[in-house]
Order: sequence, then C-alpha cells, then structure tokens
Amino acid sequence: MKTLFITLIAVSLFTISACNQVKVGIGAKAPAGAEMLFDGSREMLDGNWTYWEGPRFASELPIKWKIVDDPVDKGTVMNSNDPAAAGGKYGSADIVTKKRYRDFRLHVEFLIEKEGGNSGVYLQNRYELQVLDGDSSMHGMGAVINEIESPYHAYNGVGQWNSYDIQFRAARFEDGKRSEKALVTLHFNGEKVYTDIGINQVWGGPNSGIDGGNDEGKGITDSPQGLKLQAEGHPVLYRNIWIRELDLVEATTDF
Repeated sequence: MKTLFITLIAVSLFTISACNQVKVGIGAKAPAGAEMLFDGSREMLDGNWTYWEGPRFASELPIKWKIVDDPVDKGTVMNSNDPAAAGGKYGSADIVTKKRYRDFRLHVEFLIEKEGGNSGVYLQNRYELQVLDGDSSMHGMGAVINEIESPYHAYNGVGQWNSYDIQFRAARFEDGKRSEKALVTLHFNGEKVYTDIGINQVWGGPNSGIDGGNDEGKGITDSPQGLKLQAEGHPVLYRNIWIRELDLVEATTDF
C-alpha cells in the first residue's frame, strides 16, 4: 500500500509538471487565458486586425492581405504581399491588432515562400523581430533588429514553417521618463535563442512604427500598442497567431 501511495504521488507530480511545461514551437496551441489573433480565417483577420495608418500608409480597408491555402499543411493562412508595399515600402500596408498590449506571451508562425523574403513582427508596434531570409546579421532573421545578432541557425529555411514564441515586458516609466528598457525572450522553432534582451530604441524611422520619429527612435512613450505584421512586397505567410496578456512585475521575460 505504501509503495502504491508513493507511486500515485509521483504520477500526480509528473502530471502537474507536464501540464505546467511551456509549449513552444510549430503547432503550439493557445493555452488557457490566451486570445487567438489569427486562425486562418478571413473573419478573424478583419475582426482582430486593421492597417497601421503611419506616415507612409498607402492602402485602404478592407485589408488587402489575401487568405490562401497553406502550401505545406491543411488549412488557410494569410499572405503579407499587399500590392501597396511593392518595392519594399514598409509602413505602406502593415497590419496591426485593434487591441493594444503591455506585457505578453506571443506565438507567431511564418513561412517565407521565396529567397530574400522580408517581413517583420513588431512588438507594441515599436520593436521589430526580423523576418528576413538570407540575413544573419544584427538586422537579420530572428534578431531584435540592431540589438542582437541573428539566431539564424534556428531558421528552417524557405518554404518551411517557422515559429516565434516570445515573452515581452514593456518599458517602465517613472515621472514620465523611461526607467527600465523593454525586455524580450525568444524561442525560435522551439529553441531558446536569447533571454532578457534589453531594447534600446525603435529602429527604422517614423515609417517603421510608433515612436520611430521621436528623438530618432529613442523617445519611447509610455503607451500600450498593438502587435504589428509588416508588409514589404514579399510573399511571406502567417498562421496560428495567439497572445496571452501578462503582468510581469519582475524585470525578466525568461520562460
């Protein structure tokens, strides 16, 4: 009986541990308390997203990103190749969530169809996690641009699905001044590639995102903003996007 009791405790603890494990990587499902931002449907694209009307905005609603068949798996996905962004005009047809976020856990899956394909995932419509085939520099695939070297080794390549699992803590302010930088941790295709990277500024100028034109990107403001996906005139596909709001009191994003 004693042996059976100990065995049951061990099984229970294992089950609890398994349930508490962080699910990352391609196909990761939204956990309890998370919000599905895109499930492959036109209804969810139009319901949760809109265009970011920045200084270079050149498209018009309804969103021109097309819903297309998944080239690898069953289902449908969205294609970021908005006609208004032809020639790499970022900011002309980027889409942003209607809801704004502070601290969060985010999952995004993307597929680049052609070599050199370019897009980007913007946290709070400020800080870009690069989506760019062929670039392993500090402006390359998986990097918080100009803040850290690209973890290019984790990239699955053209024509394959990839996943970003992100935990983000917004910048903190005291008396209207930034007292703590925004922090981010990234799991790229299930591999933790960096932890608690401090983000210094918005890069890319006013056409890039919120605060890009404030003091050359250093004038970060104290405001939650939406998740943004960038159109750069390339066939980059997205699917399975979900987010869970958090309140990260401690200055860490490790998970």
